[in-house]
Parts: sequence; C-alpha cells; structure tokens
Amino acid sequence: MSGRLFLVATPIGNLDDLTARAISTLKEVHFIACEDTRHSRILLDHYGIKKPTVSLPAFAEGERAGGLLDRLEAGEDCALITDAGSPAISDPGERLVSEAVERGIAVIPIPGPTALVAALSASGLPTARFHFLGFLPRTASDADAMLEEVKGLSATIVLYESPRRIAESLQRLLRVFGDRRACLGRELTKLHEELVRGSLGELAARYAGQEVKGEVVIVVEGRTASTRWSEEEVRHALATGLARGEKLKGLSTQLAEASGWPAKELYRMGLALKA
Repeated sequence: MSGRLFLVATPIGNLDDLTARAISTLKEVHFIACEDTRHSRILLDHYGIKKPTVSLPAFAEGERAGGLLDRLEAGEDCALITDAGSPAISDPGERLVSEAVERGIAVIPIPGPTALVAALSASGLPTARFHFLGFLPRTASDADAMLEEVKGLSATIVLYESPRRIAESLQRLLRVFGDRRACLGRELTKLHEELVRGSLGELAARYAGQEVKGEVVIVVEGRTASTRWSEEEVRHALATGLARGEKLKGLSTQLAEASGWPAKELYRMGLALKA
C-alpha cells in the first residue's frame, strides 16, 4: 500500500501554536519534507521530534517531487511542512500535492495556523466572503492587472507582501482601488505583533519611506456602494462615456452617484479630457 502525504500547518511565529495532532503526526511519519530543513529544525527540536528530514524548497519542488512520491508509493508516510503556515498556500507543496493526487496517493491536511486567516479575523472588515491574492506579481504591470481583475469584487481582499515593498504596494492599492478601509498585519503571533487599521490613504502615508521588518498581510475592504473610485478609474469612465457620445453634464451627474466624486469635479475632469 502507498504511504500517506500529510500537509502539516506550522506556527507563523509563536511555537506554541503547533497543534497536538500536528505534533503526533510529525512524530509518527517516516520522514518530513521541509521548505528549509535548517529553519524547521528549530521547531522540531523544540518538540523533541527526531525524524529524518529532506529539503523541498520552492525553486526545486519540480525536480524533487518525483523522488518523494516514489517513497510514498513504496509505503512511507511523509509530512510536508513549510517555514510557516499551511503548505501549498503561497508556499511549496502545490505541485507535490497535485502529482500525489494524480498517482492516487492519500493527501491528508493537518490544519493549523495561517497568516491570512489570522489577519482577516482581526481586521475588523467583513469576513463572510474574501478573496486571497497571495503575493502580488513583481512587475508593476502584472501587479496592476491582478488588482484590476478584483477591484470590482464586494468580497474582502487579502494579500501577502514583502516588507521591502509595503510602501509601493499600498500606493498601488490606493491608486487602483481608491481610498478603502484596510488593515495591515505584521509579525502576527510574534513579540512585536502589529495590526494597523485605517484607510488605504492613511496606511500609505504611515508607511511611506518607512523601513518595515517581518512578514506582512494586507486586508482591504471590498467594493461597496460608498467606495470612492480612484482617479484613474474615474478618468477611464469619463473617457469611455464621452467616446460613446454621451453629454458631459449628464455623464458627470451619473458617475458622481456611482463613484463618490463631486459632479462638479467630474465635469472639470471631463472638460480637460475633451480638450
């Protein structure tokens, strides 16, 4: 019989957040696949877990997955852990799980800590429906395109970001989404945990030029009837309406109700576009 692949969620900061089921699973499997064996050794030593480990970093998942799957098919049980949080969620594991499913290997989730749920639950924003973006693409055009895809959603938006790109990404979110309510979670469950709530404009101003350390989660309110459109969004709507031959006065009045911008300001912007 084939072995089983256990996806074990690990603490995102506080080592005490590892569940009892996760501990027993790590102690019972034949071997543990780690995103970084050196990083995982801290956690494993903390709980006295002595199982053999193998490395499965994101950049080598494709070439190493086959060997792990062969061991599973030979009857060994494997636990997959990443540096923090749930495997395969913006972390290594997606390809391994996909190929395990194709081979008919049992995949068993051992749930636990995940930064996106921790930040969302404490954000103060609606939680009934949310859309998780993972990390924004590195190129500006691709990041803009991703945000344009979801800016019309009424669901709350959650994304991860590198501390080096916080200021840039907050400005991008403000430009594409408009000045919506948001929450920035940093170093969640750790000693210097920080949850900062406010509008995107306020957060962008707070973190402009500031050096930020630690993992970051950004939670942004979905689109509401009262959400103010970004200037880029307004200009696009005006240009589209004028191209259809609509009268500027009527178009400005119509867009004012939907965009949250004053009709007089929209009329002025429309005149500039026509010019």
